Amino acid sequence: MEINKLVDLNNLRTAPQLSNRQEKKLLEELEANIFNADWITIGIMAPSDSKAIEALQSISKKYSSIEFVNLGSLHADGGVFLKANQKTSNVFVRSENGLGEGILITCQYDDSAKESNTFGPMPLDFFT
Repeated sequence: MEINKLVDLNNLRTAPQLSNRQEKKLLEELEANIFNADWITIGIMAPSDSKAIEALQSISKKYSSIEFVNLGSLHADGGVFLKANQKTSNVFVRSENGLGEGILITCQYDDSAKESNTFGPMPLDFFT
């Protein structure tokens, strides 16, 4: 399957390997959506809580306006799903086996007439 646009990721259960060219193209498209949104929520499917937190921190490092609190208190065993909300800065993690791996970004809007859109999964190192 050729990955040229964010929509090409929609039916995948786990993030694909991407070339540098693909990552650059997808990041440009994703950023246009992120910067147009009022806030984002992030879902991270990872093999461990530390890998999920590392992926979340890579997003905060890339975008200074996206910050989260109390990451040191997060813990879950085995495969995990992490959910982070930019608007509230809240982050939760739970054990969940059988998931794929990757980052999901949902662009949210204060205006309820605008529909939120979820993009991904992108590789865990997509924002590094």
